[in-house]
Amino acid sequence: MPRKKKPEGETSKKPVTGIIGLQARVLEQPITDTLEANYMPYAMSVIVSRAIPEIDGFKPSQRKLLYTMYKMNLLTGARTKSANIVGQTMRLNPHGDSAIYETMVRMSKGYEALLIPFVDSKGSFGKVYSRDMAYAASRYTEAKLSPVCSELLRDIDKDTVDFQDNYDGSVKEPVLLPTTYPNVLVSANTGIAVGMASQICGFNLVEVCEAACEYIKDPDCDLMSILKAPDFPTGAELIYDRDQLKAIYETGRGSIKLRAKWRFDSKNNLIEIYEIPYTTTAEAIIDKVAELIKLGKVREINDMRDETDLSGLKLAIELKRGTDPEKLMGKLMKMTPLMDTFSCNFNILIAGMPRVMGIAEILEEWIAWRTESIRRRVWFDIQKKSEKLHLLKGLERILMDIDKAIAIIRNTESEAEVVPNLMIGFGIDEQQAEYVAEIKLRNINREYILKRIDEVSRLEEEIADLKDIAASRARVRRIITDELKSVAKKYGSPRKTDIIYDSAASDIPLEEEPEDYPVTLLLTKQGYFKKMTQNSLRMNSEQKYKEDDGPRQIFEGKNRTELLVFTDKCRVYKTRASDHDDTKASALGSYLPSVLQMDEGESVICMYPAGEYKSSLIFFYENGKAARVPISVYATKTNRRKLTGAYSDKSPVRSILLVEKEFEVAVYSTEGRVAVFSTALLAPKATRDSQGVFVMTLKAKFTLDRAVPLSDTSITNYSRYRVRKLPASGAMIKPEDSEMRQLSIL
Repeated sequence: MPRKKKPEGETSKKPVTGIIGLQARVLEQPITDTLEANYMPYAMSVIVSRAIPEIDGFKPSQRKLLYTMYKMNLLTGARTKSANIVGQTMRLNPHGDSAIYETMVRMSKGYEALLIPFVDSKGSFGKVYSRDMAYAASRYTEAKLSPVCSELLRDIDKDTVDFQDNYDGSVKEPVLLPTTYPNVLVSANTGIAVGMASQICGFNLVEVCEAACEYIKDPDCDLMSILKAPDFPTGAELIYDRDQLKAIYETGRGSIKLRAKWRFDSKNNLIEIYEIPYTTTAEAIIDKVAELIKLGKVREINDMRDETDLSGLKLAIELKRGTDPEKLMGKLMKMTPLMDTFSCNFNILIAGMPRVMGIAEILEEWIAWRTESIRRRVWFDIQKKSEKLHLLKGLERILMDIDKAIAIIRNTESEAEVVPNLMIGFGIDEQQAEYVAEIKLRNINREYILKRIDEVSRLEEEIADLKDIAASRARVRRIITDELKSVAKKYGSPRKTDIIYDSAASDIPLEEEPEDYPVTLLLTKQGYFKKMTQNSLRMNSEQKYKEDDGPRQIFEGKNRTELLVFTDKCRVYKTRASDHDDTKASALGSYLPSVLQMDEGESVICMYPAGEYKSSLIFFYENGKAARVPISVYATKTNRRKLTGAYSDKSPVRSILLVEKEFEVAVYSTEGRVAVFSTALLAPKATRDSQGVFVMTLKAKFTLDRAVPLSDTSITNYSRYRVRKLPASGAMIKPEDSEMRQLSIL
């Protein structure tokens, strides 16, 4: 039977038959098509509909929550259970109750994450400055809208903003909230989208309103003189850097330095930290201080505890006698999150497109948007008043001859013909006739007639005035300015974050450099480390070791010497001699695996001084290879203390030698052979985990045993073992050359 020809474009792969007899075909598709069809819509959805705030200062989840609470009458009504609010919000936001509740928590007064909180909360909502202080479940807490929300939702029912269908089309929700002040600059907001992020710091409400008013008057005004610096709900102190702030104000990108506020209790010898940077938590500070104490970098502290209570944050540091609190805090500011950086990225959605803008651009966009919002409100009022005026115009005609109207109604046989007969009798339209027909008999009196006539003239004046407002840019701007002044007066509060100018910030005492003096450094086989002064050794030079322990390395150095400690887990730990206490020869010393926080079972191989990172290291491996790497590969710009991948893990390392200047090295194999060559034969490799090159040719079942500087061996007949090319098998060692004056580092 002939085989059927496959249609064009069909894959040549065989169909896969499923368990239930179905067949599936594997179709090839370019990755670009897959990204465009699947990934790009997801990325745009996250950017536009979830993570990036818009010009009203809200992300969609926040806006949906506030609008739901407004529709639940929680602006003027009593508090209700948070679980009730969360459930109602799910009509607009289907992303789950926990996400909605977390959004509410962040906007609550109890959480203290916003300068102007939007949710008036009751119950435990946690704290922004605490990592471990969790908020209670939604069934236990209560909430309502804060009074300031009246400024966010004012006239939302007057067509000031567009509305759209919710996710299932059952109800409408606002696209934006008609905020009467630039909330985008007042409320701190953070969002991480796909390929972009937003990080907006908050500013003081009064300063923002003043800046907006001044910008309306003069777009070229000096905003930095009005909007002095960001303001954070956790207070602390902002170190003023004019150049950095100018960059943020102009480009929307930059960073701000914040530091904690503290006071010294001389009576109890305590330092009390009561305000911390917005970017950190009390637990992070305590953990870092504890780490520094454990590493021996901070020795002036007896104890540190979290004494936060209902009155607010308080971290207490108990000092040792004689400690200078200023110097200690200077050290802690430098080494802990007590001084931290807030990175700004003013990325905001404008008409659905993300834009990174400076303060002036944001104010310009907000003013333009607010101008349009007010004009829409004015036209809404004009329409409503015009409709009422139209009805009163019809009533005015009726009232001119009320007896005729009564006669028409009385003589009309059918109720359905009343409106048409009034329309014919007075020349009015159906809406006017319907309005007249609904007037109660008791209202047909002189007083009622005069009031309606006066109302006609008043409405005509109001409509004319509203049309003038809609046509006048200056009048609209004046309304915006008046609203801004009213908001600042009603809801404004003093700054929480103090501004510290450069001159004052420079008074922070920096960490003092440790004293530099000659020391003798000793590493034992079991990983104990001693730093001994010359005076100590002169008094007693006899070293004490644990049972079955002995010296591995001993060399001279300085107290500020930086040391590289290599372990059998392909790691290197960086430490300074000054990080360790001076030790007497009669003491065991400090156990490096514990001090450097190594993993369980990790052992020290060797330790070398880093110097100025100009020398090199040679790693000799069991498989007969050796790799020479410059010691500079272990230099880091940051203060990293542990580097993984310090050397190759393809074969166990047998010896590590430091090369400050070229020398001859003797390499031993387990067969009893020795090869002597100059370290100059090994060219440096670019990477620290290089496998290197073969230096010794090994027979089966034999391995490289160790490598030792030739000067440290008992070899006398150098020429017998010296080789000129690598790799080499070496020569069998003679008995007179086999005795070692010094053991390998292993």
